[in-house]
Amino acid sequence: MSFGYSIVKLILKLKKVKKSWSQDPIDYVKKRKDDIHVPKKRLVRGKNVKTLKVDKSIVQIINPYTIQKDQVTIYFHGGGFVCGPTKENWQFISKIVSSTNSAGWLVDYPKAPEHTIDIITENAYKVYLEALKSYDGSNIVLIGDSAGGNLILTLVQRLIKEKLTPPAKVIPITPVMDASLTNPKIKEKDAKDLILGIKGVLSANKMCAGSYALTNPIISPLYGSFESFPPIYLFLATDDILAPDQEVFIDILKKNMIPLEVILGNNMPHVWPLLPVMPESKNALGKIVSIINSCRTDG
Repeated sequence: MSFGYSIVKLILKLKKVKKSWSQDPIDYVKKRKDDIHVPKKRLVRGKNVKTLKVDKSIVQIINPYTIQKDQVTIYFHGGGFVCGPTKENWQFISKIVSSTNSAGWLVDYPKAPEHTIDIITENAYKVYLEALKSYDGSNIVLIGDSAGGNLILTLVQRLIKEKLTPPAKVIPITPVMDASLTNPKIKEKDAKDLILGIKGVLSANKMCAGSYALTNPIISPLYGSFESFPPIYLFLATDDILAPDQEVFIDILKKNMIPLEVILGNNMPHVWPLLPVMPESKNALGKIVSIINSCRTDG
């Protein structure tokens, strides 16, 4: 464990992040106090930012002053479907834009409980259709962390079902695969997880699901089809309550012979590539940038 991670662990404990994600019902109003819907200049320094309204979503289009590639990374942030984006989400996509010299879209989608998963996924779909007006699917990369990872997977499932052009690559970071959290191995992970708690995550998932069953593929992509999926680059953290369902996901992809690379965060927490200070996060971001940049050489 790095010294940087030791600092992050201390910060997480002092902020009582685990406690906030262990409440039932989840206090989504309190969690939204860290939301940043319009980024301050320091978060997107050196870039042009313009706003695009797509249905109930606000898409912030972030471009470097000099674009060198005709491609876009569409980013769906995490937050348990109930909150976000936060400072960390803005910094994350800003670094990707800088390092790839290409456009980045941060999707501020509608949140639960005011909106349920059918509305949220419909918005994700409409944002992607909007992107197809300007980019070929071979030049689109979808990336999402936690709940955002869930949304990009259900989105691609729908695109394939409707015979629309899927993205070139899909990068889910510690995604929510099964909203029901019924995998018995999850309880074993709970003591190690510094961020998520079973009760709080399940509460948020229920708020989002509305009248849908928690195992419905619309909110639990684990139960949907992965046939004909584009290459998937899964970031999995070993100290994360969501890891057991991601391990099931890996088995499904292997059985279906879907191109897959697993980037394992040994002893890492949920969404570790977005966390500050840690060299492990910096290395993970470097890997993400190389995946996005490879779209050019693959094509």
